[in-house]
Amino acid sequence: MTDMQDTKRSTVVGHVKWFDPSKGYGFVVTDEGGPDILLHANVLRNFGQSSLADGSGIELVVQETDRGMQAAEVLSVTPPSTTSMGAGLADLEGHDPEEIAARPLEPARVKWFDKAKGFGFANVFGRSEDVFVHIEVLRQSGLADLAPGEAVCMRVIEGRRGSLAAEVLGWDSGVREVGSDS
Repeated sequence: MTDMQDTKRSTVVGHVKWFDPSKGYGFVVTDEGGPDILLHANVLRNFGQSSLADGSGIELVVQETDRGMQAAEVLSVTPPSTTSMGAGLADLEGHDPEEIAARPLEPARVKWFDKAKGFGFANVFGRSEDVFVHIEVLRQSGLADLAPGEAVCMRVIEGRRGSLAAEVLGWDSGVREVGSDS
């Protein structure tokens, strides 16, 4: 029987190789190389997210187990680097990224999201209209999927066809960001 304090833990930085919320796990590769690190959905949920985009940067506390390296805690997630806005994001063109970053994070609940279709809608508290959420915005925000009823924080802009999420954060990540701004 192993005492938790005897378990060797360390902090690593790397990127998400892949994460599948329906399977409940994925793998991370460290910047230094070495074996893949198992990232279980429960560990990610403790960070306040239910999914991760492939290629997202990630900082983890890991522990070695009899089955190999496993994530014990997610410390930070950064969206994958992108060189273009991606298809379907014409409404974001012409918006200054600094202007978007300065917009307030608004609490929202996912109405529905269909990863195969590449979009969905959310209800932002205090707004009567639905907010359109595009899969490319999720990827740029470091997420891969959203579940109906999931609580998130969004930066919302007005696009040509209505309200559009320009950034989406998991609820806990959004709350931490708002708390660090005060």
